[in-house]
Formats: sequence, structure tokens, C-alpha cells
Amino acid sequence: MKTNKTLILCSCDHSIKYNPEAFKSQGFDDVITTDQLCGQDMDVAVAALTQRDQVVFACEQQARVFEQLTEELQVENALQASLDLIDLRDRAGWTGADEQTKHVEAKQLALLADATLDRPGTKVREVASNGTCLIIAKDASVLSFAETLGEELAVTCVLEQPPQEIRPSAHYDLAVGHIQSVSGGLGAFDVVFNQFSTLVATGRGASQFTTPRDSANSTCDLVIDLVSEESLLAAEATRDGYLREPHPDAIRLSTLGAQAKSLVGTFEKPLYVKYEGSICAHSRSQKIGCTRCVDTCGAKAIRSNGDGIYVDPDMCGGCGGCASVCPTGAILYDDPPFEFLVERLKTLIQTFTAHADLPPRVLFIDRTFGRQLISDAARFSQGLPADVIPYEVDNVELIGHAELLATLAAGGSEALILKSPQTAKTAIANQSGLTHRLLSSTRVDPARVRILEVSDVASLESALYGTRMPALKHDEVALLGGRREVAKRVIAAFLEHDGESAISVALDAGDPYGAIEVDPDKCTLCLACVSQCPTGALNDRSDRPEINLVENACVQCGLCANTCPEQAITLKPQLSFGKQTLEQVSLHGEDPFECIECGRPFGVKSTIERIIEKLEGNHWMYTNSDNTKLVKMCDDCRINAQYHDENAPLRGPDRPRVRTTDDYLDS
Repeated sequence: MKTNKTLILCSCDHSIKYNPEAFKSQGFDDVITTDQLCGQDMDVAVAALTQRDQVVFACEQQARVFEQLTEELQVENALQASLDLIDLRDRAGWTGADEQTKHVEAKQLALLADATLDRPGTKVREVASNGTCLIIAKDASVLSFAETLGEELAVTCVLEQPPQEIRPSAHYDLAVGHIQSVSGGLGAFDVVFNQFSTLVATGRGASQFTTPRDSANSTCDLVIDLVSEESLLAAEATRDGYLREPHPDAIRLSTLGAQAKSLVGTFEKPLYVKYEGSICAHSRSQKIGCTRCVDTCGAKAIRSNGDGIYVDPDMCGGCGGCASVCPTGAILYDDPPFEFLVERLKTLIQTFTAHADLPPRVLFIDRTFGRQLISDAARFSQGLPADVIPYEVDNVELIGHAELLATLAAGGSEALILKSPQTAKTAIANQSGLTHRLLSSTRVDPARVRILEVSDVASLESALYGTRMPALKHDEVALLGGRREVAKRVIAAFLEHDGESAISVALDAGDPYGAIEVDPDKCTLCLACVSQCPTGALNDRSDRPEINLVENACVQCGLCANTCPEQAITLKPQLSFGKQTLEQVSLHGEDPFECIECGRPFGVKSTIERIIEKLEGNHWMYTNSDNTKLVKMCDDCRINAQYHDENAPLRGPDRPRVRTTDDYLDS
């Protein structure tokens, strides 16, 4: 059954011009224009919510007003529609006065098309916070706060300076100590103290505490840190339940108490990433290879776990940096997945170019700093240029080289990342640098990919206005597959590669594409490197000792080089194209040695000959004897020869011949 889909536009008191007819092409049955949807035209909103099936309000500023309205109508059993909100005003309504109307309209249509895509669901886990609260403070001046908070939460207060006289309280536990570290997240914090001792509740006179001990461990649901000038918790902004204020006043303490009380209950925490250990290139047999995700994680949520890694869901803040740098796809960002990010890109760019005569620039922003900065620019200054489409994600660290290249391949003229002051630069600097290196060998100017480090509206607009680059012309690229596949397809298109000839783009150490080189003078063909390769890039042959490489699968993890006992392997970072990258290429191989008894091939010929050369005449067991012949035999023949040798130390007398009936008759 077809449902009625209605879009309600608000001119925000005649400050924005819309073309209602243009929006019907985006699948809306009705498009209604108002001037004050949250004020005098509220009756339009009520009528739509009570009479239509699906309603989209093109305003997010008054989201709380519309949500409350929906709740009231639901209570009155009058609500009929599902409600969606989209911000067109700040992102594509209020803009520079000299911007062409058709470009503004194209941007509005692109944002609307993006908003109507079906979002994949987010996997979540339940986090339970029972209200076990740890207060870390300098002295007894906060005990009245602990007393009040302890009436509703289970409070433990740890002071750096022990109080001289204190009456034990029924509302909180008291201890002294110096904090050493904090880890974990809401509902699962782990805190370690030095010089930790607890209050002895019995006795008379001055307060007594137990004997201090170091490395004392405490677990809790919430932490109120009133001591630390700098956060003890990595990526503090992404951690719910860690409340820090080194210089609290009465008002701030009251606010912290209210925040702590609101964090009691059962919450849903997104599972931002998924991990596939079978293709992880971190380590094999205790040999360390790729550490890109560990090095990138600002929250310290990723750590080595035997032959793989472990992502702590309590500590993970969902920045996505690990997924953007993972070369094998062992860690995938799942909120949303990469394929949906690319679908959004194509929808935004293709919708814009269908209604405008210039290509758009895509500006990747986060949901906090980026959204607020754009809102301030729209309200108090020029706003975004009409050709700049804001692409909103949870954290811009998840935007890797594949997303940046896909932006250009989908028709964008530039791919820009707006970095917030709170965003770690590790992942985005790494991926932006890799994108520049990949583009440097093509006809595409690497300057089309930029990181904008701005802190105010003026610097943002300075970076965007007057810097527009021309359209980028290239053949259509099928943006299918994972990150590596998309990146390779885009670079091949930009190189105008025919798919046959061999060509390589030189990269830097640490980049996730390349080959390896084997020194034949050092390599003994032990094949340890083959057994450790996590992607199948290295393999051998069953009929002769040989190391083969499929370059297309090599991720430059370094496991082969770190495993090689002879240090015969060198990594060669590069991105190559041509049929040879998909085929097995021999890096080093030799003929096998043939057993002198049975003729079966075994071992490596040069290795056997080298062993014989080193032993013959230089060791008493191989001097004036033919023992070297044992080295020239396969395993089966060697055992047989040693067993039957007349000088074998464990050899017994010959077994007596079995007597037959004829023997008895002849005797």
C-alpha cells in the first residue's frame, strides 16, 4: 500500500527561498511551505502529523519542539505520521548573497535525497550503570557533596589528603590515595590507586586509616575526577561516565551531581566496529606485523591479544580511525558500513550535478564541532558556498583514502575534511597523505584533497570562498567492493590505465600497498614467510622449493620480513597495475635435491650441498667415513640406512631365520 509522504519547508520568517515544485522529484506527494513552522504555523505541523502517513520537517533547530508535539499527539491518540527531520536551512538555505539560486536549489535537493536513503541499522550492546560512583578529590571540602550525592548513588570518595577528624557517614565510603590510572567506560571503569587506605570506622578521636598499599584496584560505574588537570582517560570526549572538573565551585559540583544521576540505568552503546581475526595482519606465532590500528586508536581501546587484537567495546568511542587505516579489512566500521558511505557520496554528488552546471565540493564534518560551526556561519555570516555539500559523520577520522578517492571519482571537484580541535590528527593525516601520494602519479591535482584546520567562522569561510577548482573529467568508475578495491579502481581510472600494461605508483614505508623483494644470497627457502602471510599474498609450490607473490594481495604488514630468520626480505611499498599483479610471480626458487637412494626430490639443492661442504672433513663424524651420504638421503631412506648400518649403536644381532616344516624334515 502506497503511503502519503509530505515535506514541510519553512522559510524561517521569509529568510529562505524554496522552489516547492522541485522537491516533488524526490518522491514527495505533497510539499508545503510555511514561514514559522515552530511558531504561528504550528497548526500546519499538527495537521500533517494527524492526517499524513510520513512527514519530513526541513528544520532541525526546533527538533525538541517537534518531538514534544509528537509525544503530545501520541498521548491524545491523534498521531498518524512518522516524523523525520532534516536541516536544510543552515546547510543549504542561508548562504552567500552572490550564490546562484540554481546551485542552492541543487544542494537542497542533494541533501534531501541523502536524507531519504534507507539507513542500515546499528548494532548495539546494553551497558548497565547501577550508580556505583567514585569521587576523586584533593581534600575534605567535597565531603558535603559526597554526602548529598550518596543519598541517591553508591558513593566512594577518595581523598589525596587524609582528614584529621571525620565522622563516618552512612551515605558514602571514605578512603585516601593518589590516582594512578583510569580505564574502561560507563558501567565498567577500572581505577588504580597508590598509597591507598580505607577509613577505619571504629575507634575514638582522630581518624584512623588502614596501612597504605600501592596498585590498589577499584571498579565502578561512574568517575567524578576533581583532581586531574589533564584527563587520565584517553579520548575523554568519547567516554560517557567520566566527569572531570579540577577546580569545581558549588554550581559546577551541582551540575556534576545531576550528570552523574542521569547516567544511572541501562543504555544502548553502538558497536561501532566489527573484527575478523582470520585476516588480521597484526601478528603470527608471536611475531608482530601490522600495528596501524593500535597506533591510531586515540582511546587506547585496541590492544594486542595473542596473534590478533582486541577491541574493548567499553573504551571504543567510535572514531573509526582504526577502520580507515586497516589494510586487510579485519576491522570494519559498521555504523554505517563503507558501502553505505559510498552510496551516500554518489547520491549527494549525482543529485547535485543533475541540477547544477558545476561539480560540488564535499566537506566531511562531524556531528558536534562541524555542525555547530556551519550553523554559526549560516546565522551570523555568509554560510557555506552553494557548491559545498556538508557530509556529516560521527567522526571524520573514519574518512580514509578510499572515501576521499571515491568522492573525486563520483564527480566531486574536491574532497575536504573539517578537523575539529578535539579530533586526533593521526588517522586523517595518514590517510590524506596516502591519498596525495596516490594522486601524485596521476593527472589529478592532489590539492583537490585537503584538511581544513579552522577554529572559527572567518577561517572556515576564508578556506572555502574563492578557492573553487575546475571540474574533474574522467571515465566512469564502478565504486564497488571494499576500501582497497575502490581505491585501486579510482587510481587506475585516473592513470587511464588500459588494464594490460605494467605500471607502478611509488609509495612510502607504511602504506598498505606493495610488493616484497627476496635476497637470493640470504634466502634458504625455509618458507617461514609463506606460512605467516595473513592474506595469501605469499605461497609456495608442491613440486619444488619456491616463494611466489600475488602483489594484489600484499598489504605491507611486515610479518614476512619480521619472521624471516635470514633477514632476506625487504618490503617495497607501491601500487601496481597490470595483469601481473593478479598472477603468481616467482621471487626465489631452486631445484630440489634428489635422494641418492630412491631418487625422490627433497630439500633445497644448494642448502644440501652447503651442509655437505661444511661437514665433510671438518667434523669427526664426517671424516674418513661415508656418513655424508645420510645427508643426501630423504627422511625414509636415512632412517632405513641408519637402522641397518652395522655400526649403528642401537643395532642388535640379526634375527634368526624362521624355521619351516622343510627344515624339520631335512634334519
